[in-house]
Amino acid sequence: MASGSKKVIYAALVGNSLISVTKFIAATLSGSSAMMSEGIHSLVDTGNQILLLLGLKKAQKPADKNFPFGHGKEVYFWSFVVAIMIFAVGAGISIYEGIHSLMDPHVIENPMINYIVLGLAMIFEGFAWYFAWKEFKHKKGEKGYYEAVRKEKDPTTFVVLFEDSAAMFGLVVAFIGVFLSQYTGILIFDGIASIIIGVILGATAAWLAHETKGLLIGESADELIIQGIQGAAREMESIATVKEVLTLHMGPQYILVTISADFVDDIDSVTVEEATHQLSEKIKEAYPRVKRVFIEAESI
Repeated sequence: MASGSKKVIYAALVGNSLISVTKFIAATLSGSSAMMSEGIHSLVDTGNQILLLLGLKKAQKPADKNFPFGHGKEVYFWSFVVAIMIFAVGAGISIYEGIHSLMDPHVIENPMINYIVLGLAMIFEGFAWYFAWKEFKHKKGEKGYYEAVRKEKDPTTFVVLFEDSAAMFGLVVAFIGVFLSQYTGILIFDGIASIIIGVILGATAAWLAHETKGLLIGESADELIIQGIQGAAREMESIATVKEVLTLHMGPQYILVTISADFVDDIDSVTVEEATHQLSEKIKEAYPRVKRVFIEAESI
């Protein structure tokens, strides 16, 4: 998990760092509001990659007295912070820049610089998007795209993919805004493009916040895993009925399982202990992400 996710994040970090510098230079030289919004967008994305790397690092801390189930949810927390950053900083400032440009429109100077920078940005962003897409496609397996996002327990990959997709849309909008402002002489197109970029970022942030909120609060494991655990429990001769199987993702690679079961009549405590240990080991072997299994004997 970490290896693939980190490669995607590092690729996006390098790309966004280079892009943000060139965009700010172009915005300063040309005075384009849309280009300034794009520069802010890339700067925010650069900060977001750093936050995601921080989350991955903190998630690797071992369990301790205060966090007996480890720090896996750090990934979820920092992914949610990234969504807030995109909304508050990226979308907010872009919309503000656009409104300011509409109120005080001005001629874009040296528009060719913007075209060159936007072209280079599309190339850099395209490489970062490709890495994120490749990793996401690998993880989704046979699932549909929507289902893969909803059920993916490692949010870092789809967070970067969504960021890069929004960035590609933003570049197209910025290009159109600069082009229309230059060739029609209607200066407000630049400001409108900046506002549209802000709306794109806001929509992306809202979707990411929605998806990461469930992980942060506590989502169950995939239904196939739950069914597999139920099946393993029912196969135990000492278990008469499986009443309930509850799962919780404590991190992308950490699943907590609790099982409530009725044991057969006339069974002693030693046999129950052996059966619970055997079932626990069987589940962990079948599903390596399951780290802890708690089995509650309803009747003995």
